Amino acid sequence: MPQSPQKPLREYLIGNGAFLRGAKASVCLDQLVDGSSLDRPISELAGRSVLLATRDQLTAALALIELDGIARRIILCLPDLLDEHLSKVIALAQADALVNGREGSRQAACKIPLQVACGLDVRKVQTSPLPRQETEWVLLTSGTSGAPKLVLHTLASLTAAITSKPDPQQSIVWATFYDIRRYGGLQIFLRAMLGGTSLVLSAAEEPMTAYLERLGRHGVTHLTGTPSHWRWALLNPAARAISPQYVRLSGEIADQSILDSLHQFYPAARSGHAYASTEAGVGFEVNDGLEGFPANLVGQQGARVERKIADGSLRIRSSGTARCYLGTAERLKDDEGFVDTGDIVELREDRYYFIGRRGGIINVGGLKVHPEEIEAVINRHPEVRMSLVRGRKNSITGAIVVAEVVLREKLDPAAQRSVELKQEILRTCREKLPQHKVPAAIRFVPSLDLSSAGKTARHNA
Repeated sequence: MPQSPQKPLREYLIGNGAFLRGAKASVCLDQLVDGSSLDRPISELAGRSVLLATRDQLTAALALIELDGIARRIILCLPDLLDEHLSKVIALAQADALVNGREGSRQAACKIPLQVACGLDVRKVQTSPLPRQETEWVLLTSGTSGAPKLVLHTLASLTAAITSKPDPQQSIVWATFYDIRRYGGLQIFLRAMLGGTSLVLSAAEEPMTAYLERLGRHGVTHLTGTPSHWRWALLNPAARAISPQYVRLSGEIADQSILDSLHQFYPAARSGHAYASTEAGVGFEVNDGLEGFPANLVGQQGARVERKIADGSLRIRSSGTARCYLGTAERLKDDEGFVDTGDIVELREDRYYFIGRRGGIINVGGLKVHPEEIEAVINRHPEVRMSLVRGRKNSITGAIVVAEVVLREKLDPAAQRSVELKQEILRTCREKLPQHKVPAAIRFVPSLDLSSAGKTARHNA
């Protein structure tokens, strides 16, 4: 689909009085009208392919605002990108300039002659108008080998789903648990910038308690994250420090247990769960409080976002879809322009339900098991906060299903209630699932690892 012309990001910020707030500093974006966060003239980056590799999100956000419409390309380097993959990213993206933080975290690893530092001390500068150009935005996403794929977007494709205009009578402050250099966080950053609203950024080293308290101090009204982010937030006493008007989930399957928990915890807040991926863009948002999505969203010809189901997986085509993978012959879209998301869905009456990822199947004696389907059943138990199901090698069936469970309240593993609770969970699984999907073992754990993207870290034993 053709994409509409998009004015540079910086032009949305003039005189709106919005703030970007990090863990250690805040910047009023009005300062960028005639100011710069860079230690060299922006003209030196005009037409270049720029690797943006700052350590913190606030400096990254400031640099994005300055670079869009000036640079030929921006590569959003993730802070956890391994140095062994960095040289490949630089080569594939043809990076010929580096914008780094003042701390210089990537300077030693980047063999790029032009290196520019970005800081929080925005200073006034006198600049001559520079020619506009459509900047390519390159996002990194993990491949099956662990090496990142480079997904090419433009500001127009990244903002295709942002259709609402700001209401001057409504005071909105956005925040997100995501890093804005990932697709989910970038969507919220752009929504805030185009809407003229402030945004409170997270920090990798900041404890959940400190972040929630900081959100409360800044009066955050709209907050987004993965279901795993939200499960951990609701376990924290500081979750009472905020009173959101709107909560949003994306990035993982939003099962009914977390949707109900959020409604009970924040009864005055509207809630929604969105489906999006780096390649496909935003597919839809569901605001009816139910897991899954209405079947009538599929097969709408000529809609702004078109969706279809093929071989059990969700396919998406829209103006928000990325253009291509950069530096590889691998196809991002099929001949009709649809992206195969790899997310498997199942139709039950008038609604589709996500049951798992195509690549995440556990093979139990030749039978396919989606761990997310079992987790959704376990998570329904009122004493369970979250769970992780995985496969364990077995000499007879190839694999068996095991589950790790985080409870809302800690229990002594030797206590009678702990034994009873495991039996209750297993009984529920037997009632709801075929025998091969019932966990062979359940273990209560104090926590589960999250990936840097805020998703439950999955690995088979």
